[in-house]
Amino acid sequence: MRLAWRKARLVGHLLHGVWIVATRFPRASARERLDMNRAWSLKMLRLAGMKLVVHNDEARLDSGVLVVGNHISWIDIYVINAWRPTPFVSKAEIRNWPIVGWLAQQLGTVFIQREKRSDAKRIMHELANRLMAGELMCVFPEGTTSNGEKLLPFHANMFQAAVSASCPVQPVCLMYEDANGRQSSAPAYIDDMSLGESLNALLRGAPLTAHLYVCEALAPGANRRLLASEAQAAIERALFSLRGDAAPDVQPAAIDMAPLSLSSRS
Repeated sequence: MRLAWRKARLVGHLLHGVWIVATRFPRASARERLDMNRAWSLKMLRLAGMKLVVHNDEARLDSGVLVVGNHISWIDIYVINAWRPTPFVSKAEIRNWPIVGWLAQQLGTVFIQREKRSDAKRIMHELANRLMAGELMCVFPEGTTSNGEKLLPFHANMFQAAVSASCPVQPVCLMYEDANGRQSSAPAYIDDMSLGESLNALLRGAPLTAHLYVCEALAPGANRRLLASEAQAAIERALFSLRGDAAPDVQPAAIDMAPLSLSSRS
């Protein structure tokens, strides 16, 4: 009964988000929209039994930067928006999801049809233009979700927009911790889990702490594979640091994939 009540509160919060976007966003300034998005996302985490801890926030860049992070769960998006609201790249199917799809579209999400090679080029062009205009964008270059214990290879083609826009890349590392101070896989949305099963696992794993480590920004570069490798190495070092482990010695290698591949979970 308690689990059902908590899920009902989350659904109510989603509906409240629709009301905010439909009634308050049209009259709000860009700054006010960001503040409302952040406050709404923070409450979303709180209702899910999660608190946010941000590390090294002084390294944060606030305009014209491609944010890249490791990907564990659908809740990652709300963690990042609770830190600093940032539009995402997501699969086109999400646009048709009830409530969530409409909200994502209104908040500047860029949708991609993964099965179309030409759409990847269109998306990279759109992202580059938005970055050159001073906007922020976020992608998950692993291309799928994991349990968060280690990183999957980064897809270098997701960094093409940063190369085209000559803009910096800011890696961010996400890690979830349980009440005993151990890394938790409860939020992980992986394998054949349904969204409902993932939500149940997340709520049963609470209370949780979402750690977000802001890595130093990477300077604009002309080589997307190098940017991808540097970003993955930075996030891996941050993950080991958050867990209190020794830093890894091996530098990860990025992979190039064509057409652009995005997670079925994003």
